[in-house]
Amino acid sequence: MKKVISAPDPTREEKLKAFNRLLTIMNELRENCPWDKKQTLESLRHLTIEETYELSDSILEGDLNEIKKELGDIMLHMVFYARIASERGAFDVSDVLNSICDKLIERHPHIYSDVVANDEETVKANWEKIKLKSGNKSVLEGVPKSLPALVKAIRIQDKARGVGFDWERKEQVWEKVEEEMQEFKNEFNAESNEAINKEKAMAEFGDLLFSLVNYARFIDIDPEEALERTNKKFIKRFQYLETESAKDGKVMGEMTLAEMDIYWERAKQLRDQK
Repeated sequence: MKKVISAPDPTREEKLKAFNRLLTIMNELRENCPWDKKQTLESLRHLTIEETYELSDSILEGDLNEIKKELGDIMLHMVFYARIASERGAFDVSDVLNSICDKLIERHPHIYSDVVANDEETVKANWEKIKLKSGNKSVLEGVPKSLPALVKAIRIQDKARGVGFDWERKEQVWEKVEEEMQEFKNEFNAESNEAINKEKAMAEFGDLLFSLVNYARFIDIDPEEALERTNKKFIKRFQYLETESAKDGKVMGEMTLAEMDIYWERAKQLRDQK
């Protein structure tokens, strides 16, 4: 067993005090607030998902103050779930925290035991092997079914890579992208007006997206973040188009594409000047 040396934390007492304060407030709200008293695990679920996306937005915006606020909202939800479970006699917040502590120690044998892991890939591989030994029947078992498809593709590929099922070089992955693009073009010829087999075209398009996600991973780009940044860029440019054309007395839906393109190009130029 390795000796783990932890850095001194002069603010630990303040952190524990703040967490204790949250637990106290949670108990008071659960016992006295009509809204909080009505909540269930199920009723909180969609709110937690919303809070998680709000945290994601604040991270992409690089707004540390908003990140702090959103982390607080999520922390409240975690404590709320534990409080509800404790009322059912299932578990409480200490069980939750001890469970994750035990899990982290078990899955970091290079820190808490004698396993050697000097790079990130070895750590990931060890993590997946330990999960299989713990009873998981599949490496992909931990990928939530309800994840958005793009995020799910990233997680599937990461987990497969953790046990060595992956391409060796990024050039191979790009060749796969080009192969899938050609197969998609064969199913959906943009120059032809003939009806296509939608099911086959959809399958080929899915293969193409999956291969692009794979390539993004090889060049260290998060495809979910990349797409969201493009979404935000489009929104800002489109809203500029709406605002500026309205100032000129024009109405969306009545403008020609050529007229709208003028404002679109202005929005792009403004961004490039920043």
